[in-house]
Amino acid sequence: MGQKTPQIYSVELNGAKDLEQTDKGDGKKYMDLLDNCLGLRKNHHEDPPKKAIDLDDHKLNNKELENKYHTNIITGLSSARAADLLVRDGPNALSPPKETPEIIKFLKQMVGGFSILLWVGAILCWIAYGIQYSNDKSSSLDNVYLGTVLALVVILTGIFAYYQEAKSTNIMASFSKMIPQQALVIRDSEKKIIPAEQLVVGDIVEIKGGDQIPADIRLLFTNGCKVDNSSLTGESEPQPRSCEFTHDNPLETKNIGFYSTTCLEGTATGMVINTGDRTIIGQIASLASGVGSEKTPIATEIEHFVHIVAGVAISIGVLFFIIAVSMKYHVLDSIIFLIGIIVANVPEGLLATVTVTLSLTAKRMAKKNCLVKNLEAVETLGSTSIICSDKTGTLTQNRMTVAHLWFDNQIFMADTSEDHSKQTFDQSSGTWASFSKIIALCNRAEFRPGQESVPIMKRVVVGDASETALLKFSEVILGDVMEIRKRNHKVAEIPFNSTNKFQLSIHETEDPVDKRFLMVMKGAPEKVLEKCSTIMVNGQEQPLDRNMAGAFNTAYMELGGLGERVLGFCHLYLPADEFPKTYSFDVDAMNFPMSNLCFVGLLSMIDPPRSTVPDAVTKCRSAGIKVIMVTGDHPITAKAIAKSVGIISANSETVEDIAKRLNIAVEQVNKQDAKAAVVTGMELKDMSADQLDEVLTSFPEIVFARTSPQQKLIIVEGCQRQDAVVAVTGDGVNDSPALKKADIGIAMGIAGSDAAKNAADMVLLDDNFASIVTGVEEGRLIFDNLKKTIAYTLTKNIAELCPFLIYIVIGVPLPIGTITILFIDLGTDIVPSIALAYEKAESDIMNRKPRHKKKDRLVNKPLALYSYLHIGLMQSLGAFLVYFTVYAQAGFRPRTLVSLRMEWEQDSVNSLEDSYGQEWTHYQRKYLEWTGYTAFFVGIMVQQIADLIIRKTRRNSIFQQGLFRNKVIWVGITSQIIIALILSYGLGSITALNFTMLRPQYWFVAVPHAILIWVYDEVRKLFIRLYPGSWWDKNMYY
Repeated sequence: MGQKTPQIYSVELNGAKDLEQTDKGDGKKYMDLLDNCLGLRKNHHEDPPKKAIDLDDHKLNNKELENKYHTNIITGLSSARAADLLVRDGPNALSPPKETPEIIKFLKQMVGGFSILLWVGAILCWIAYGIQYSNDKSSSLDNVYLGTVLALVVILTGIFAYYQEAKSTNIMASFSKMIPQQALVIRDSEKKIIPAEQLVVGDIVEIKGGDQIPADIRLLFTNGCKVDNSSLTGESEPQPRSCEFTHDNPLETKNIGFYSTTCLEGTATGMVINTGDRTIIGQIASLASGVGSEKTPIATEIEHFVHIVAGVAISIGVLFFIIAVSMKYHVLDSIIFLIGIIVANVPEGLLATVTVTLSLTAKRMAKKNCLVKNLEAVETLGSTSIICSDKTGTLTQNRMTVAHLWFDNQIFMADTSEDHSKQTFDQSSGTWASFSKIIALCNRAEFRPGQESVPIMKRVVVGDASETALLKFSEVILGDVMEIRKRNHKVAEIPFNSTNKFQLSIHETEDPVDKRFLMVMKGAPEKVLEKCSTIMVNGQEQPLDRNMAGAFNTAYMELGGLGERVLGFCHLYLPADEFPKTYSFDVDAMNFPMSNLCFVGLLSMIDPPRSTVPDAVTKCRSAGIKVIMVTGDHPITAKAIAKSVGIISANSETVEDIAKRLNIAVEQVNKQDAKAAVVTGMELKDMSADQLDEVLTSFPEIVFARTSPQQKLIIVEGCQRQDAVVAVTGDGVNDSPALKKADIGIAMGIAGSDAAKNAADMVLLDDNFASIVTGVEEGRLIFDNLKKTIAYTLTKNIAELCPFLIYIVIGVPLPIGTITILFIDLGTDIVPSIALAYEKAESDIMNRKPRHKKKDRLVNKPLALYSYLHIGLMQSLGAFLVYFTVYAQAGFRPRTLVSLRMEWEQDSVNSLEDSYGQEWTHYQRKYLEWTGYTAFFVGIMVQQIADLIIRKTRRNSIFQQGLFRNKVIWVGITSQIIIALILSYGLGSITALNFTMLRPQYWFVAVPHAILIWVYDEVRKLFIRLYPGSWWDKNMYY
């Protein structure tokens, strides 16, 4: 069993090499792979999926396929038959990988990190009691109680943390359900979009560039289709697909598309032959599951913190143990000290707080349309310093609208209002007749059937944004476009792709007299014009001379300068003698003319910017985040949109702008004067890495235009060389390399392709750039709030440690018991520390520089020093004040208490005198000691209220932040007081808990200290605000 597995991985990882090694013809390796899969499956006592072994669908012709799967290639399955098959075969999805059993997850919570320390403590307590009991049968049960409480702590914290983790896992699971994969399928002779999970064998599906193939399919019709099979074979080369049977091995033949591989370009129609676990990928996935996942930055930070705390706890404990033993203390007593110190040092409640903070944020993000694929990615987003944003759909509405037309050498305005109804331009010209025909025919978008009653502009269209705009535009003007297409039957087509930058189709015409084929083309105007030698003016063809080319350029620049996307349109009637009715067009070989076409006109579309973007860009600016636009669009369009959303600010000029203003050559302009730069793909191609770095560092505002996907990757790498944390947005397949490379990849939920969503760490469900800014804010907030929680939790550790120190060194009666400490850590402090997770952002959160991932740690030196030494020592003094007050009121002045410990703890002494000569029995002393515990406890609790309030902010004054904005904090404070009251007055009579009913006046002794803590911290913050960058700021700002 174990020995076969590596072969499986070797195929996953070294697929490309394996192909070179094996004889190209036999592809035997792949069949071995499948046999291995099946061999392994047999060991699992499952019936091996027969499909993979006898997959012969690639050898069958269309008729045989239809018979085998009882379907029809044109009309598809009937809905009823599909429903039956879905019941028979189950949903088209991979079985989820084996989950860690819940019990194991639960046990991990019980023994992970902090918990181990506490278990050790509990066991030591029980051991200590055992030893005491063997010496003295009447020894006190304190250690048993302590051990039991410690064990309970671990179990309760474990249960809580487990519950929280289960909750965040559920949030993530419900998230993944929110991104369903869709498939375009033909059923009941209609095109429908259904969830890919509902596909069944025999379904006819259509795929286009950018889609994930939704099941194993046998291709029936293809057009320039290429797929990325790297997930299966490790081959990164795009593989062409066709309908021909080219190889005996199903993995090698060109007419099969595999589940979860990606269609890179072109289109195809295929029949589903395998679904879910029965697909080839499904069989490999079931073996390769169970590979571990990486640690995220925040996880590393928290682990770093646990190590610090555990180290401190154990080293101080051992130090005290040595001091105690050398001061002639009983070894057993010294062990009890050691345990007390470890317990005092471990922030028992922190584990739960961290989990709560992360899942709270994930929930908040989901409400704001940000889907975080792993919780910790939010924090990465918080430290982002550069965002490389796509233009289309992210910064703009992704709703193209036809804005202008240029034909007959003049520009016409189109109606861009909601319903397009008022088209006022002249439609009588012969040129318009040709132009409108190209717009209608050279277009692959289609209306979803059954929408005849819906207004044209509101109809759902299957197609991309530009094509949709053109389809709706021509439907408004020409009427039934689908009917026009039927009458002009399409015989061949080259879909648009990013290399060619044009789209072409060849049609039979509806004119019964004219037997010629009509070739229509649209694309990037410069590419289309290159292919033309004539131009149509007023319905007549004229040679394309210098003047007309100049007019074309002027119009192109004018429309592009408005930030509009300009397309050129041309056509050619193919001579009937060369291209008879029976001629077979081959789009791969291009056996038809591609030059001397006739240019007809330009059409420009605008994709209006989203209204929320300018504000979001301004926020990024103030947060020290640089927004770079990276687009495949024309530089002028890109610059116009960048200006309208504020990526290039109103008063910034590029080198070209300055040259134009001063009327000098671009070379003469001083580069330092320009604040903005528009860099084209062509310029980027000729740049060295150093030159790119120079552009990235010297211009604060940058737009990259006409870039290829590979160049997007180069830009991301360039930004990472500046030590920046880079976020990249993208929606196309071509963006996935950059999304993977970036520190955090952000995909678009609506317009995004599956490949992009898979590569990304985060998905924007509403495709809105403004959501990224929300994400950045949330990411920074998580880090801030965790810092605040930790600072709050660490402060009282000193106040809990000092009593043991004083007890051992000066020999006063023990000021606070170990069980009492637990009530602070797990009683009064849990709710407040969780409450800090709800703290709103400080007003400067988006005005700070992004955090440096190597320098700005979660727990840094200023935080530890300020919590332990400044506020921690103040708290200790306040708590000792209450302790000494209680003893003095009872009759023991502070001087009398020094070195009183030995006598105080002796059972046999029942006549110990205090400062006033009163005699105290052992039980009376014990009761006074417990009152001391309660007083010390109350002292810490009162000061922790002040500590909680000061932790609301790290730089701003509490009054700037507002005392009542975070209501949960007040719930926390109330819970502290209520728990303390219950322990003192409700449970004061229970001996085991060591609490007594405290006189009301003692509750107020520590209040002046609490006020002092608050004033001290306000002064600290004031100096930080007054002297930014000073020694004070560097050492006192945590």
